[in-house]
Amino acid sequence: MRALLGLERAAARALCCGALLLSVGIATGDTLITHPGVGVNSLSQNEARLYFGMRLNQWPDGQGVKVFVLPDNHPLHERVVKAVLGLYPYQLRRAWDRQIFSGTGQAPVVVSSESELMDRVAKTPGAIGYAPSGSLSPSVRALEIR
Repeated sequence: MRALLGLERAAARALCCGALLLSVGIATGDTLITHPGVGVNSLSQNEARLYFGMRLNQWPDGQGVKVFVLPDNHPLHERVVKAVLGLYPYQLRRAWDRQIFSGTGQAPVVVSSESELMDRVAKTPGAIGYAPSGSLSPSVRALEIR
């Protein structure tokens, strides 16, 4: 009986740890990236939501933010939005659409491939996007999510 309780506790701990890792995107291996000229090395999850939700349009140094994303149904987009931002893709799309239709904002730039996303972030001052961490280019900077 005690062995069974020990297994249940171990399973519960593993489940909690897995959820914690997913909440910051560690388990997925995906990361947020910026143009190397952006003077930010880390963001909180809330700050990342504000940038990708198009609510913050300037970096702390005053430089403009340009957001690049993949299409809503792309697997990398879905993983990053869920694991790193803690949202569902439809929630992010709804926020963008609300800003567009109300005239208070705009949507991010949608690119067609991961390589194009990384290339556009590398070449656009103030840019932010995401990439699988295993395929990071030296021309972009990975952001830590704290």
